[in-house]
Amino acid sequence: MPVRTYTQFIGGQPVDGPGRGTIERRSPSSGLPVARYCEGTTDDVDLAVDAARAAFEEGPWPRLSGMERAVILNRLAGLIHDNRDRLVQIEVEEAGKPIRFARGDLDGAVGLTRYAASLAMQMSGSTYTNLGPDRTALLTREPIGVVALVTPWNFPALIVAQKMPFALAAGCTVVLKPSEFTSGTAFEIAELATQAGIPAGVFNVVSGYGATVGDHLTSHPGVDFVSFTGSTRTGRQVVGNTARNLVKSSVELGGKSASIVFSDADLDAAVDGALTGVFFNNGECCISGSRLFVQSSIADEFVARVVDRSRRIVVGDPFDEATDIGALIDERHLDRVMGFVRSGVDEGAQLLLGGRLAAGTAGHFLEATIFDRVDPKMTIFREEIFGPVLSITRFDTVEDAVRLANDTTYGLSNYVWSKNIDTVLTVSRRLKSGWVQANTAIDGAPQLPLTGVKGSGFGYEMGQAGFEEFTQLKTLLIHTGPRVPVFRN
Repeated sequence: MPVRTYTQFIGGQPVDGPGRGTIERRSPSSGLPVARYCEGTTDDVDLAVDAARAAFEEGPWPRLSGMERAVILNRLAGLIHDNRDRLVQIEVEEAGKPIRFARGDLDGAVGLTRYAASLAMQMSGSTYTNLGPDRTALLTREPIGVVALVTPWNFPALIVAQKMPFALAAGCTVVLKPSEFTSGTAFEIAELATQAGIPAGVFNVVSGYGATVGDHLTSHPGVDFVSFTGSTRTGRQVVGNTARNLVKSSVELGGKSASIVFSDADLDAAVDGALTGVFFNNGECCISGSRLFVQSSIADEFVARVVDRSRRIVVGDPFDEATDIGALIDERHLDRVMGFVRSGVDEGAQLLLGGRLAAGTAGHFLEATIFDRVDPKMTIFREEIFGPVLSITRFDTVEDAVRLANDTTYGLSNYVWSKNIDTVLTVSRRLKSGWVQANTAIDGAPQLPLTGVKGSGFGYEMGQAGFEEFTQLKTLLIHTGPRVPVFRN
């Protein structure tokens, strides 16, 4: 296969030159080289921020009408759709995810971009006419400015689409730092943005390592807002960087979500949902339902059904339409996940399935792995594994289920399975997470904001709330008629 080569994309054009190294990306499924990205420098970040600042202060983008920005963003959505097959191939090669899930990601990116375009036409403020006969106040909403976006490797195009079009819809300009593992689709989308008519400097992409490009970008004094998705450990560093500059940030971090199955649930749907929750996208998903809590009265039957269905999960070539689990992102991450598997065995959990490298594969493939009788003190209960590993714990009462689900430093998402609406509402209100899904898993829509609590971060992505993250309010107080002097002499 040909190796794709990308340079930095700054000011509407590719930028290359001496002094930059190269990052070679090898496919996690085959081990073959598939792409080479420019190893960014702090100078690259400075150039990109300067380009974004010039485009914001002097360019047309923030001064276009919402309708004009919407037309261009819809054009971009159409170009992403038209180039879906190429973008899907890049995602599969670079991320190792099954091709049918990659298609879903790109379809999601199109939908998010179209929804963001609609919000560009709806950016509005409010008016106060009840302040007295001689005072009127206008609250106007304005673009926040130059935005730094830092995105992870597990959903390269989808998470870019959760951020970038919303920022552009608000009238901001953007510097994007994609993961050094999966930068290909970010550069491809930047080229498509130019074709769509987005002016030079409005959308810039700088590839490179977090310690160099990411750190300099998130601490850059020319940046007005930072939106980060990644690990909780790195998120703390990002928040520290923005705090030093008194810059607003939004961070979507790790998770340790629970799928809670009550005895009155539709068991067929709950089995499918439990498997989707943990094995979707190779388990490399921040809202993965990696902890499964099953009510004791149905636990033996339900666990047996989960294991039986999991035996039929296909692990292998991500380009095969039948594949359910592809390759983990790299060897180091595979070793980390295997370390969690060993800890589960060593700490006394019951290994029901998997726990081994997938037979007949050459890349970073792990079998679907299931542990039962997992105690809350065990490492696999507490730590985010980010792989196809499910931990099962039994519970008796609603109180037990809520206590177990909340017994984590994370708070991103949870899943509740019950036919009883009272149970669904009661439990969902008590779960300490930014998102709860009932009788579905790994679901959502562009209109629905995603946020975390506790160690899963703060701020919003998607929806009206996600759009408003890229704006700021300005208050205009207008006095009409004669004014009574404050100083009477």
